[in-house]
Order: sequence, then C-alpha cells, then structure tokens
Amino acid sequence: MRIFISSLISGFEPQRAAARRAVSTLRHEPVMAEDFGAQPHSPQIACLQGLRGSDMVVLILGEGYGFVPPGSPLSATHQEYREARETRPVLAFVQEGIAPGPEQAAFIAEVQAWEGGLFRGSFMGPEDLQDNITRALHDVTLANATAPVDEQEMTARAAAMLPAENRHQASPGSLDLVVVGGPRQRILRPAELEAPGLAEHLEQSALYGTSRLFDRTLGTVSRLDGSDLVVSQDRGAAIRVTEQGAVALRLPLDAPPSSGRNLDLMSGMVIVEEAVQERLGTALGFAASVIERIDPTQRLTHLVVVVRLTGVEHRGWRTRAQHASNPNSLVMGHGGVSDRPPIVLPVRRAALGLDRGALIEDIVVPLRRLFPSVD
Repeated sequence: MRIFISSLISGFEPQRAAARRAVSTLRHEPVMAEDFGAQPHSPQIACLQGLRGSDMVVLILGEGYGFVPPGSPLSATHQEYREARETRPVLAFVQEGIAPGPEQAAFIAEVQAWEGGLFRGSFMGPEDLQDNITRALHDVTLANATAPVDEQEMTARAAAMLPAENRHQASPGSLDLVVVGGPRQRILRPAELEAPGLAEHLEQSALYGTSRLFDRTLGTVSRLDGSDLVVSQDRGAAIRVTEQGAVALRLPLDAPPSSGRNLDLMSGMVIVEEAVQERLGTALGFAASVIERIDPTQRLTHLVVVVRLTGVEHRGWRTRAQHASNPNSLVMGHGGVSDRPPIVLPVRRAALGLDRGALIEDIVVPLRRLFPSVD
C-alpha cells in the first residue's frame, strides 16, 4: 500500500522520519516529497500528484501553518488534506503541548471536526508518533481507496456526450470533439459551474483567445443544460463543460459562405484534410486551456479524446492540393452514420499540450480512412 506523508517539511524532519519508519516497518511504501527529485511541475502539483497516486494519507500537524502558495488561500499541507479527505482514508495526528497561530488553529479544528473516513490521534514526540502511526495502520481499512483509471468507462462517457444526429435532415458539416478525464470525480461544484465568471471566460477565450472557436459576427448564448454549462452560437460553434471536468466542442467544418467570382460551388461536397487538421488543432488547444483552468492541480491525470465528423455523410476526402487541381470533379461517399464510428484515443493529460501535432495525426489518419478519396 502506498501511503502519502503530509506535513510541514522544514523543522519537522524528525517527525517525518518517524512516519517513514512506521510505514516501512509494516512493509508499506511511504510517499514523501523528499523522494520526488526533479519534477517538470511545481512542488505543489508534484505533491498533489503523489497524493493522488497513494492509497492512504498520514497527516501530521504541529504548531506552524506553513507556506501558502501564490494564488491560494491555503497552505500546501491544508490543500493536501482537502484533496485527500474526499477520496481516501486519512490518519491525522496532532502534536500536543503546542501554541498554534490562528490559521493553524483553524486548520486543526477543521480536521478534528471532520467525521468522514478519518482517524485522529495525538503525539508528543517522534517516538510516540511512530508508535501511534504503526497502531493506526493496523486498525484502518482501505474501504475508501482511490478508484483506478477506467478507460472503458471514460470512453463510454465521452461517446455519450457526442451530440445526437438526425440522419433524415440535412445539416452543415461539423467537427465534434469530446475530452473526458479520469479518474472520474467531481472537478467543479455546481456553484462554480453556474458562476458567471466561468461562462464569461469561455466566451472571451472562444472569441479572442489563441484557440478561437467563435465567429465574432455572431451572438453568443450561455445557459445551463441540466448540470452542464453550455456556451454556443446559433448555427456556429458550441462548448459544453460538465461537473466532472469533461469538455465537448462542436466546430463548423466549412468556411463561411463567401461572395465573388471565385466562389467554389463544390466546397460543400468535399472534406478538405487541412481544414480538418486546423479545426482539430483549434479544438484540442481550446479543450486543453479549459481543462487547465478548471483543474489546475491536475486531479485528472488521464484523458480519452473522441472525435467525429457530422453532416458529411456523402462527401469525399481530399487535400487542398487535390481539390485545387480538379475542383469540379466529385467523389461521393456512401452515406450512413453507423458505419463511421468516432475516433477514440486514450492519452496521458500531458499529451494534450506537449504532443498535439502527433495527436492530430493520430486522429486524422483513421478519420481519412472512413471516407472515399481521390488519387
């Protein structure tokens, strides 16, 4: 069993060493910040990721509250406790004979008042702490251990978020992308989801951000659809965000109609590969920015990406060069949606930002195979 040790580090070295001995003596694996080494993320994220990969947390509280990271009202240890108490057993030990300041006194009171999944004890010194941790580890169960990442469940959840299709009604070509994260958990509280600030951020990012989804000439509407937040444009792009941190996007596949002598009458009858790549890059970039905003401490470690093209059942697939060389020829698809399943790709979260080019290629290539193409 992996057991995360949460406490101050500076000035608490003897207590942390005692906790390490207690965990190791019972042949469990201590997970401690001192052992992490160089990390690509901040120490706060590294510690929270270590916690999330653990089965249980040992929380040790003394007199000091500790460092409060920029942008957070809580110390690192306090954040770790808040993260842990909802998902795994916590063994909390409070030092006796101390005079904590107001922040630490409030933290201790919060821990002592929590009733769910928590064992509370006290200690005087390191030896006493080691004995108490050893006894407590014998007495607690793993009933609330973290659920593993379930790619099959994530895939089913992502597929269920794809918009319903009407095969009997003509619709404009669109690219649908859904990104679902795991392990499954609540990322946004209902109050956070319906707060005006989130909808305003999504709208501004979609209109003026680096991954621009929306057409600035169209109006934008924000609403709640059940427990989901939806920001959309009429006959344009749409954004959906769920409490579990899933993001669903719909982007128009075709360029807006233009006027002039060079009007391409056949553009609505073909799928242009480069256009798909561009829309997909925009959608992946936007989804990555949304997930980073709503889950900055990376509780979601794994993702499933699902992509589907709609309104293109009878189209053929071409590159821009192929279409430019013979714009008046046409390769018709066979139609039907059932024989064109969505593309499903499980990825590590980091791939959404670091390996986006490869991710686009891994989606576009199997998409291309679903449609007839010219030589």
